[in-house]
Amino acid sequence: MPSRPDLTVAERIRSKFEQLTRAERQLANAMLENYPVSGLGSITAVAEASDVSTPTVARMAKKLGFGGFPELQAALRSEVEATISNPIAKHDRWTETAPDTHILNRFADAVMDNMRQTLRQVNPDDFDAVTELLSDRKRDIYVVGGRLTRSLADYFFTHMQVIRDGMTLIAPNANTWPHYVLNMRQGDVLVAFDIRRYEHDILRLADMATSKGVTLVMFTDQWGSPAAKHAAHSFHSRIEAPSAWDSSVVTLFIVEALLAAVQTENWSETRARMKTLEELFDRTKMFRKFK
Repeated sequence: MPSRPDLTVAERIRSKFEQLTRAERQLANAMLENYPVSGLGSITAVAEASDVSTPTVARMAKKLGFGGFPELQAALRSEVEATISNPIAKHDRWTETAPDTHILNRFADAVMDNMRQTLRQVNPDDFDAVTELLSDRKRDIYVVGGRLTRSLADYFFTHMQVIRDGMTLIAPNANTWPHYVLNMRQGDVLVAFDIRRYEHDILRLADMATSKGVTLVMFTDQWGSPAAKHAAHSFHSRIEAPSAWDSSVVTLFIVEALLAAVQTENWSETRARMKTLEELFDRTKMFRKFK
């Protein structure tokens, strides 16, 4: 089956990885390690950096569905341009080709396509492995988001805090982050959210945390945050929509699916925590009661 042209180079690599030779897998891992920059040099430079031959680079490009290495590089350059686009540029790019239909329809079509493409890339085994990590009460879990993804991090944290203890939401001020790393122990989990216009602070936090033996779970986009190179597990959600801003719908879908899975995994403990929490809500009179 030929590769679909709407996939990123990284998505093609991940989907074809099991079909690659040993040398091609070595090249693929090297390219993903510093993606997409590692693939932007000459074919000789890419081969030498990966310790493979130039024919190996050319063969892998064709296995990924490209006419050759120059075509693969052109795709990478387009991805680089997409990942650094500011909101105005993204809006202008969409409006140039926007169909003459209502925004509700256009946005719904884009989101549903994002969902379909993302689900093709999600490995159920990885999903189950993350569920097991988040369900393990011996591990403390730290959650962090960026300027716009902070709301997703907060949503994830609020629900997880009901399900289990040992949860910490990392404050927005990056100057305080070393204090959180100080308390992290080997085996703990850092759940991080970072999408395009990737944030330097997230990368630095991921580096510091994983150097202490913390397991990183990354929520990112189809291109992949630089911090994802430190991740044990990454969820790559499609985020483009007919808007100046990126869409969080698919990322939120995966978050909510994980919450449901972790809740089910530890339902007896979760139920007890929910019961206690409801009693506390009653004492604070937070919610309106109908009699």
